Amino acid sequence: MFAPLHIDEELRDALAGLLDGLPPRQAAKAVERLIASYRGRTPTDAPVLRDRADVVAYAAYRMPATFEAVRAALGALADRAPGLDPAGHLDVGGGTGAAVWAAAATWGDGGERTRATTVLDWAEPALAVGRELAAASGSAALRAAEWRRGRIAPGGELPAADLITVSYVLNELAEDARHSLVDAAAAAGRAVVVVEPGTPDGYRRTVEARERLIAAGLRVLAPCPHSATCPIEPGSDWCHFAARVSRSSLHRQVKGGSLAYEDEKFSYVAAVRPGVEGTPAAARIVRKPQIRKGQVLLDLCTGQDGLRRTTVTKRHGPEYRAARDAEWGDDWPAPPPPGPSA
Repeated sequence: MFAPLHIDEELRDALAGLLDGLPPRQAAKAVERLIASYRGRTPTDAPVLRDRADVVAYAAYRMPATFEAVRAALGALADRAPGLDPAGHLDVGGGTGAAVWAAAATWGDGGERTRATTVLDWAEPALAVGRELAAASGSAALRAAEWRRGRIAPGGELPAADLITVSYVLNELAEDARHSLVDAAAAAGRAVVVVEPGTPDGYRRTVEARERLIAAGLRVLAPCPHSATCPIEPGSDWCHFAARVSRSSLHRQVKGGSLAYEDEKFSYVAAVRPGVEGTPAAARIVRKPQIRKGQVLLDLCTGQDGLRRTTVTKRHGPEYRAARDAEWGDDWPAPPPPGPSA
């Protein structure tokens, strides 16, 4: 469908080159401060990323995980709207550009024409590093991206785009600013994807954004199988998913970890305007499947029955084999395997 780009490998290489110039001890100290800001609940009225050292530390600490989470969300949107090929992508609060790398990994450079890509952020050091990273990519859309400094004031507008992403941004904003940003994205985007940390607070912000997108006339394609009220009550539980993130040796050094991977928990919503063809899944797996002897237990969010558990046993044949291979976050029923190439 689209020309394959080895975006994940390019991003790892670009980040390794970025970290070569920063002493690990200095990066580790910056990471400690950024972790406190990332996990904090108090919105900030100043950029969290203050200078190049902060940005490099952030890119090492957060960019691989943000990239994988957004790529998973965009991949779910692409699966449910296979005809979507965004000609323009606006990433709001994009920082060093993880979401535009994820879009390149999902749709390539945009088919026959290069996708017009813009990253909007209010931290100039982040934009500068993002521009530097993108310049090393094999993606024409990334190399030609516009890195624009700015912020959305209450009541402000965004330029129209086929795809608008708002990833790991709402947690930095006060309530009125969050509402204003989501409303502006809903008014300007043909498809809008919001990604937040997979925490109870992140889920609450995601549901809040989901409700505003639906009220603005958009319909949800992922992860939800419907655009009705979410059956999970904030405060009682939260809907989130996980993306596996490979760690390079430099990444492990900066983060102080020993494993070669980590799992990034995230919540998201992908919604489209009328006119964008697409159909949500009949159901989605919202917990890690439980594999027992001769059976698989699947916790599903469904379009008609809300939350329910289904048991798939060996006597279900192909469905049982599909359930054993299913993962948290997958559509259900599983799509049939691709046929032999013509």
